Amino acid sequence: MSSWMKMLKDLTVRPKGERRIRKSPSFSFDEDMNKPISGQTVKEILSKSSDIVFREFNFPGKSRIPCMLVVVDGLVDKNILDQFVLKPLMVDLNHHPDLERVTLANVIDITIQSFLPGIEIKKIVKMEEAVSTILSGDAVIFFGESSEAISIGARGWANRGVNEPIAESIVKGPHEGFTETLRINTSLLRRKIKHPSLRIISLKLGDISNTELVVVYIEKIANKDIVSEVLLRLSKIKMDSVIDVGYIEEMIEDFPYSPFPQIAYTERPDVLAGKLLEGKVGIILDGTPIVLVVPAILMEFLNVNEDYYQRAMTAILSRFVRYVGSFVAVVAPSTYIAVTTFHQEIIPTDLLMSISAGRQGVPFPALLEALTMTIVLEILQEAGLRLPKPIGQTIGIVGALIIGDAAVNAGLVSPLMVIIIGLTAVASYAIPYYDLSLAVRLLRFPLMILAGILGFFGVAVGLYAILIHLLGLRSFGVPYTSPIAPLRVRALLQDTFVRAPWWALKRRPQLIDVQEPRSKGKG
Repeated sequence: MSSWMKMLKDLTVRPKGERRIRKSPSFSFDEDMNKPISGQTVKEILSKSSDIVFREFNFPGKSRIPCMLVVVDGLVDKNILDQFVLKPLMVDLNHHPDLERVTLANVIDITIQSFLPGIEIKKIVKMEEAVSTILSGDAVIFFGESSEAISIGARGWANRGVNEPIAESIVKGPHEGFTETLRINTSLLRRKIKHPSLRIISLKLGDISNTELVVVYIEKIANKDIVSEVLLRLSKIKMDSVIDVGYIEEMIEDFPYSPFPQIAYTERPDVLAGKLLEGKVGIILDGTPIVLVVPAILMEFLNVNEDYYQRAMTAILSRFVRYVGSFVAVVAPSTYIAVTTFHQEIIPTDLLMSISAGRQGVPFPALLEALTMTIVLEILQEAGLRLPKPIGQTIGIVGALIIGDAAVNAGLVSPLMVIIIGLTAVASYAIPYYDLSLAVRLLRFPLMILAGILGFFGVAVGLYAILIHLLGLRSFGVPYTSPIAPLRVRALLQDTFVRAPWWALKRRPQLIDVQEPRSKGKG
């Protein structure tokens, strides 16, 4: 019994300290990683992989030091290696004036200072660092029995170009998005914020994957406590691999069992730059175009970056539509169930007669009818996402039309039910963040069940429970419902339900203790 309880605890309770998941196995070469650098040892560790290339040659001159260049085929730019590494060391070096004073003791220092014309060149003294550098796509040169080596930046693998993000498409504003390459992403961010206060801190996660990650923030704007907390939570993650930011999100969020997203994300450099200028912290992971942004509040999941590129009145209208759509997506099915089951007296007589005529012959109660149609909608949405794009769009549209029409003609559901489910689906598409849309889809089911049992009282109980849960959420110490609760009048009037004109946005959002003015405004 105790073993079952322990297993249940491991599956449900997240540890507060070090969060080790899927401990890495031990390897035969683990001991070699702690030894002094040796080209022969590196060859023994990596020689079983066919994509590792070992290029051996002798250093010119009297010393004739044996050298070995180690790279991963497909991760390096061969033109860089040929023109700026092998050619200078094997051909151009024969007549170099410093060649005569080269010995095994000083060959690395002289090579870095005089022989290699590169920018990313550094000395390596640890075996683990040498192996990690090679597997990350850089070139490493070993010189005879020297206990040091040279790392040369020569990465050059194929990567996806800078395109517009599919999930965050806009009409007005920049149309570039992040890619799967870390340094391309940091360069896109640097183009937006050309200031020395932009800090980029490099880390590595994953005992086996060794995935590169950077934490970005603006010094003197970002709260130091939040930056420290982000770095602390990341340091506690101990996994064998980190493939996507979803791994990190679940490990560092405050409330892992909440359906609501507590960490924002974006694929757009302009959005990330705007968040950093508000005092937030970004987490960029190599291998994915999605960037995490912390802390996050509920209201920013309903706002989009295009709100800041349009005129204020237009942005207010767009936000109003999204807020109304989000509310309709949550309560529309449960409201229909409550009204048709318990509260027919609030419906006008003509409308009630029309609804009754539509429900004649329907063999199921409103609750079962709504649950069935909602599940069918979820199946169609999931099928549309997983199928190839042209087929998925066809399945979503044709499937909904055919199934809805057939169900009405067969007398299984009422026409109004089909309208309600269609309205719910369209309203949910107005939610800009997919993670929040998933939370709304999940909460829809308990609200429908409560409406089918208790009517409007059940809907009210469900909404109160959701409100209490939201009031208790925190994202890195910041209240999730801010600036509504706790009330921050300036932030509420400037950039929540409404968006004030740019000349009126004189201060940054008062959510994370940032006091620096955003702009001086007019006058």
